[in-house]
Amino acid sequence: MSSSISTALSVNLNKVALVRNTRQLGIPSVLFAASMCLDAGAHGITVHPRPDQRHIRPQDVRDLSALLHKEWPKAEFNIEGNPFHNLMEFVRELRPHQATFVPDSETQSTSDHGWTFPEDAERLRPVIAEAKSLGVRVSLFMDPNPEMMAAAKAVGADRVELYTEGYAASRDTSKAHSVLRLYAEAARAAQAAGLEVNAGHDLSRDNLTEFLRVVPSVREVSIGHAFVSDALELGYTAATREYLRRIEEAGEQAPR
Repeated sequence: MSSSISTALSVNLNKVALVRNTRQLGIPSVLFAASMCLDAGAHGITVHPRPDQRHIRPQDVRDLSALLHKEWPKAEFNIEGNPFHNLMEFVRELRPHQATFVPDSETQSTSDHGWTFPEDAERLRPVIAEAKSLGVRVSLFMDPNPEMMAAAKAVGADRVELYTEGYAASRDTSKAHSVLRLYAEAARAAQAAGLEVNAGHDLSRDNLTEFLRVVPSVREVSIGHAFVSDALELGYTAATREYLRRIEEAGEQAPR
């Protein structure tokens, strides 16, 4: 079974920027949110700057990169997005620790599927190679399909991020056990292929511990919508500590 000791928490700040963008006052501050979360123990910050700039904007990405370099040099900066839209310009300019390639369209409200192979293989190879040549770790956003993990490794990825909406949506249904087992199988297949495993999308305080108990050796979880919702009630510091506690509980409760 899994050990969650090494699971890092990366806080996605898109929804903080979304609220800010409804007015011209500059609040709530994305930089303040990042500072509070990192001060409270978060291991990194994630942003997903979309071409329409409806939440995180290009200057946010640059400002966050500068903040982390100056104040938290050991914290990870993860920039998500479609490498065939606007992501690669940030990778080239800022060289974040990790770039998570997501196959979303310019118009969809949120990410809703992973890459598929062999269909996406040839176009992914050169952008993965370019990012890695810049010293940037590449993670591919993937559905929990064990049969595709070796192909993700073959195109040069370092990690996969398992798209976890299916897990979150299944928890109160009769399919919950089989769905979670599929995620565990996908993680093991990825690791057998030489990939590390991240996870994200609709993970929350309610479902995170169970996921990490069953899915082996998840290196990082990226959590945004649920985290920001919790932070509205608890504050950034308390929300961060709650998520870190959920991660710790997974390790403590993992069957031996």
